[in-house]
Amino acid sequence: MKKNFLFCCCAGLLFAGMVSAQTPAADWQAGVDQLKELIKNDPEQAEDFAKDLTKGKNKKNLDLMVAVGEAYLEAKNFDEAEKYADKAGKVDRKNPQVFILRGDIALAREDVGTACGYYEQAILFDPQCYEAYLKYARAYKAASPSQAIDKLKQLKQIAPDYKEADKALADVYYSNNRFGEAAEAYAAFINTPVATERDLSNYAFALFLNHDFEKSLDIALKGIEKNPKSAVFNRLAMYNYADLKRFPEAEQRAEVFFNELKDVTYSSLDYRYHGVLLTAQSRYDDAVASYKKAIELDSAATAIWKDVSEVYETAGKYQESIDAYQKYCEFLPSEEKTLENDFQVGRLYYGWGTSTDTVAVTPDIRMAALQKADSVFASVAEQAPDSYLGNMWRARTNSLMDPETTQGLAKPYYEKVVEMLLPKNDARYNTVLTECYSYLGYYFLLQSDYATSTDYWNKILAIDPNNAVAKRALDGIAAMKKQAAAAAAAAQQK
Repeated sequence: MKKNFLFCCCAGLLFAGMVSAQTPAADWQAGVDQLKELIKNDPEQAEDFAKDLTKGKNKKNLDLMVAVGEAYLEAKNFDEAEKYADKAGKVDRKNPQVFILRGDIALAREDVGTACGYYEQAILFDPQCYEAYLKYARAYKAASPSQAIDKLKQLKQIAPDYKEADKALADVYYSNNRFGEAAEAYAAFINTPVATERDLSNYAFALFLNHDFEKSLDIALKGIEKNPKSAVFNRLAMYNYADLKRFPEAEQRAEVFFNELKDVTYSSLDYRYHGVLLTAQSRYDDAVASYKKAIELDSAATAIWKDVSEVYETAGKYQESIDAYQKYCEFLPSEEKTLENDFQVGRLYYGWGTSTDTVAVTPDIRMAALQKADSVFASVAEQAPDSYLGNMWRARTNSLMDPETTQGLAKPYYEKVVEMLLPKNDARYNTVLTECYSYLGYYFLLQSDYATSTDYWNKILAIDPNNAVAKRALDGIAAMKKQAAAAAAAAQQK
């Protein structure tokens, strides 16, 4: 059977030899195609066939030797591929195609440095061998992006209109998260036949990741025109519309993306963006559901609990907001936990206590929330004794728990803030000091301690000479003093 097969092969070669004078390239290419099938199906016969194919008049056919080497390389038979690379080198040791084949073999063996050395030699013997530049850049794309970029820039110098160089350059930049440069490189060839749909989507993503949302949207919409059912372009359009705060259009695109496309693998980020645009449309329950779906798809995306907390807060659901925020804090690494986290919990309780919803937030609930806020801010003040914020928010919280200012609950905390900020002599704190002085001035006014009250209102005018509240208060004190003096005079006359 082996002899019969070999006879048939030789007969085929004999026939090919008869027509070689007319179509030599087609002659040996047909043989290479047969060889590829044999390599897959009968490697032993393939070896004999390759020997016969490359002997005789084809012994000096470099293109054929290279093609046979490539056939073996494609089949991952590196030893045979190298054997034919050596034969090709004996035909012409300076031919760049020989070095490209050797480079391809080395690259297949995962020896990037050796591969690029061969590609360099191809360029040395033929500076116009564009293929060598491209293969060098692709090989070094991940291992040494700077070398890949330098080589492509060399290619651009000798062939400024060669769009494959722009394409390769864009790919290197994109793969290494240099999205601004990637976008520029994509722009250089995106409207040429070289560009593929993948290039168009990468271009749109590069623009998006570089925060050029308008341009990214424009490219995404062009992609949708070409392929309306593309998940990539519909996804990007939704993202960009959301970032541009064009929420109705974002929702229209989301409707297509989530409900009209087939075989889409949705990501956590997809649902996170959907949560953003649903929140913007005041669809809070739907937004929370979308955010929770995002967490379900990516258990590491625990930061999304902070987004959930913000949605609940916007919706006025403070207990749920606090629960979600505390869950966010639970997942934070210990080195990332700060007093800011505690402070935010206090702020949420404070927001609950100041809610305008008089139906869901009863006086008892309001007071309980303010008491919790005060407790949290007290802890913040204790843990950060050099910061005025804990005491400032304790003052505000206690002021709300004593709305008539009859008990002076906020007084010690406002006084503490003044004590901390005055030595700083910093104009940045003038607004804070004005708030403190206003409370204290009003408190002493209610105590009929006009002298102390006047002192605080004058402190405000020293900061802000045009402060209308302070002026009215001083006018009121003057009027009350005048009225009191008149009353005293009338009493004496009696």
